[in-house]
Amino acid sequence: MSDQPPKNSRLRDAVRTQAEILDVATREFAERGYAGARVDEIAALTRTTKRMIYYYFGGKEQLYIKVLERAYTGIREAEQAVDVTGLDPAEAIRHLAQLTFDHHTEHADFIRLVSIENIHRAEHLAKSETLAKAGTPVIDLISGILARGREQGVFRDDTDAVDVHMMISSFAVFPVANQHTFGTLFGRDPLDPARRAHYRRMLGDMVVAYLRTGS
Repeated sequence: MSDQPPKNSRLRDAVRTQAEILDVATREFAERGYAGARVDEIAALTRTTKRMIYYYFGGKEQLYIKVLERAYTGIREAEQAVDVTGLDPAEAIRHLAQLTFDHHTEHADFIRLVSIENIHRAEHLAKSETLAKAGTPVIDLISGILARGREQGVFRDDTDAVDVHMMISSFAVFPVANQHTFGTLFGRDPLDPARRAHYRRMLGDMVVAYLRTGS
């Protein structure tokens, strides 16, 4: 009788180990950047070795790309789960905007990773086949909402889904990306929990006001 653990058990262990590595790697890359993060340190903080990290992911760059893929996939899955059935166009776009705000303020590592990848001019993101069409679902969702708004005569005819997505993302990213500089200059923490409901409402009002006919 073999002393080897069952195949399914080994697969579960491998999946669990890879998830743990990605969790730690996400924190390390978000905190130290691509250049500053060290695979040795990631291995030391997990229950594995540098050799196993290379076995699972191929190398530091591949690990970083996998971290980016998982981070972007998280927000895209949240967006695709949005149910705007039964909501009028204004409430639908408000709901999506506020969901995006919630996700970004609750996933600071995602915003930091995006900022880091922009420093690298998206050179790593561009190598990912997984992320090649990552932006399509949310643009399709916004396009559908805008089309309904135009048909009902409540949204302007010259609106563009990518512009609206950029508008929402800009406000949702700002509190995390600029928390420390903004707080130092103006004495207000943009992530203050006491002001969160105000900022969510402010974002929704801003987007809807922009889209309204006659605005």
